[in-house]
Amino acid sequence: MCGIVGYIGNRDSKEVLIEGLKKLEYRGYDSAGIAVFTDNGLEIRKSKGRLAMLEDKLKNEPIAGSVGIGHTRWATHGKPSDVNSHPHTDNSSKFSVVHNGIVENYLDLKEELSAKGHIFVSETDTEVISHLIADEYHGDIVTAVQRAVKRMRGAYALGVLTEYEPTKLVAVRFASPLVIGIGENENFIGSDIPAILEYTRNVYILNDGEMAVLTRSGVELMTTNGDIISKEIFHVDWDLVTAEKAGFEHFMLKEIHEQPKAYRDTMMGRISEDGKSVVLKEIGMSNEQLRGISRIHIVACGTAFHAGLVGKTVIESLARIPVETDVASEYRYRSPIITPDTLVIVVSQSGETADTLAALREAKRNGARVLAITNVVGSSVAREADDVITTWAGPEIAVASTKAYTSQLIAFYLLGLYLAQERGMAQAQQVEEIVAAMHKLPEQVESILEQAELFKTVAEAMSKHDNLFFIGRGLDFAVAQEGSLKLKEISYIHSEAYAAGELKHGTLALIEDGIPVIALVTQEDLYEKTLSNIKEVKARGAHVLGIANAGYEGEVLKSVDEVFSIPRTLPLLTPALSVVPLQILSYHASLARGNDVDKPRNLAKSVTVE
Repeated sequence: MCGIVGYIGNRDSKEVLIEGLKKLEYRGYDSAGIAVFTDNGLEIRKSKGRLAMLEDKLKNEPIAGSVGIGHTRWATHGKPSDVNSHPHTDNSSKFSVVHNGIVENYLDLKEELSAKGHIFVSETDTEVISHLIADEYHGDIVTAVQRAVKRMRGAYALGVLTEYEPTKLVAVRFASPLVIGIGENENFIGSDIPAILEYTRNVYILNDGEMAVLTRSGVELMTTNGDIISKEIFHVDWDLVTAEKAGFEHFMLKEIHEQPKAYRDTMMGRISEDGKSVVLKEIGMSNEQLRGISRIHIVACGTAFHAGLVGKTVIESLARIPVETDVASEYRYRSPIITPDTLVIVVSQSGETADTLAALREAKRNGARVLAITNVVGSSVAREADDVITTWAGPEIAVASTKAYTSQLIAFYLLGLYLAQERGMAQAQQVEEIVAAMHKLPEQVESILEQAELFKTVAEAMSKHDNLFFIGRGLDFAVAQEGSLKLKEISYIHSEAYAAGELKHGTLALIEDGIPVIALVTQEDLYEKTLSNIKEVKARGAHVLGIANAGYEGEVLKSVDEVFSIPRTLPLLTPALSVVPLQILSYHASLARGNDVDKPRNLAKSVTVE
C-alpha cells in the first residue's frame, strides 16, 4: 500500500527520501511528498501523480536539510490530490506526519479536535494524526506520540517530525509494516527494506505497539507505553540488484523468467538428499499433532487464494484431510467452525495483508494452530503464525504476482507430501515419484519461456476484445481463475473463469461469434469431458486457444483454433506449468493495449488495510 521513508543524518535528506520512495514504487501509489527541516523550519513539497511530478516541483521549489520524511500514497480516505497527499501537518505547521494504514475512528477525533479550534484542509484520516499529536504536545514529542496513538483505533505505521525538536525522528508501528535502518551517524525508517538498502544492511523490524526514536547518533526502541526494549539487529544479506529489472523491459517479465530459480530455491533443503522424502524442519508439530489434524482451512486473498485452491486439491489428494478454502476478507464474518484439531493455513506474499492477518488472529483466538506460507521473512504473518513455510521467490516488484504465486504452489506440493508421509497416507514410491517430477519443473518452465514469443501474436489479437473467458475442469479450473485475474488486473480486459462443466447452467448465453476463450486441457482424467465443453463454445462462434499437455496437442487442435503445449508432468503438478503461458499472454495483452504493466491502475502490491 502506501510507502514510508525517513532519514536523519548528515546527507541531503531530499536525495535519500526520493531514492527511497523510488524503491517503494512497486507498492502502488497515486501521489508523493516529503517534509524536510530547513533553515526556514519545516518545509513540505507534495504532488499528485508519479514521483517525477514531485521531482519537478522540487526543481522549481528546492529544499535542503539533513532530516526528513517521505511518502507515497494510495488513496483510501479522499481522492488523489495535492492537498490529500502526505506529509500532513497541523494548523501551526510545526508537526508533520506520514502514515500508512487507516485510522478507523478519525471522524470522532476530527469532531473532537474541531471543537477545540483545529481547522482541517484535507479529506484524509492522516491529517487528524498531525493535529492529534499537536494537541498532546507539552514539550516532549515522544510522550505526545504515545498519547496520540492511544486515542487512535486502526492500523498505522508513522513517521513523525516536529519543528520544536528537530534532532528527533519518531517512528511507530501498529498493524502496518515498518523497519528501522541503522547507519553510522545516520539512521533511517522505511515501510520495506528496499527503501533503505542502498544505505544500510542492518535493520530493526518493529512489531505492533513498538516505536523508535531516531537521532543522528543512535536509535532508542520502546513500546508505545514507554517501556524501553532491546531487539536483535537483522542483517540483510540479499542484494539490491534483485530489485532491479536486470535487462528486462518490465519487472513482471523479469519475474516471470525468474520462476525456475524460485522453484529451485523454494525446494532447496526441503527434499531429502536421496530424493525420497520431504523435510520441513520449519514445521514444529509432533507426529501426534500431525495425525490429529481433522480439517484444514486455507485462507488468503487474490492470487494467494488461487494458490490455495490448488493447495486444497493437493492436500486432499495426498494427505486425505478435508480442506476448505476461504477468501480472508470473508472468513471472519461467516463464523467458521474452528476446533483445536483444525489447522489454518494463511497465504500472503508480503506477510502484511490486513485481511489475512485478521483471519490468522481469529483462528488463533479460537484455538487453531496456524501455518503461514509467505515470501517475507520477519513479516507480521511470519511472526504471528505457529509455523512458517517461507517461499524463496525473492523480492517481487510488479503488482501482478507471478513468481510469488508459483512459489506458493511449490510450498503446497511440499506441504501436501509432508502431511501424507507423516500421517502414513502415501507410499514411499508415490512420494519419490512426485519429488522426482518436481525436480523437473524448473527445466520444464524454462522450455516454456523459450517459446514466449509465440504468445505475442495471440495476445495482440486478444487485446482487441473487451470480454474473454477461461474454462477448465478440476485443477485446470483453479489455474483458469488465476489466469483470468492476471489478464484483468494488467490488461483491463473483462474476463471470467468458469468450470467448464457449468457452461450449460447459464454461461453459454455469453458466448458469441468471435469471442476469445482460453481452454485448459491438462487433466487427463477429465480430458474427454473438457473437449466436449470446448465443442460447445466453438459451436456458438468462440475463438478458442487450448493449453494442452505435450503429446495431446494434435488431438486438442481438432477442437480448437490454436493450441499451445506444455511439457508433460504428473496431473497434480500441471498448475506449476500451465499458469506460465497465461502469465505471458496477460503480459503481452497489456503491452498491446499500452498499459503500465508493472503498476496497473487502482491496484497496490500489498494490501495492508481492510
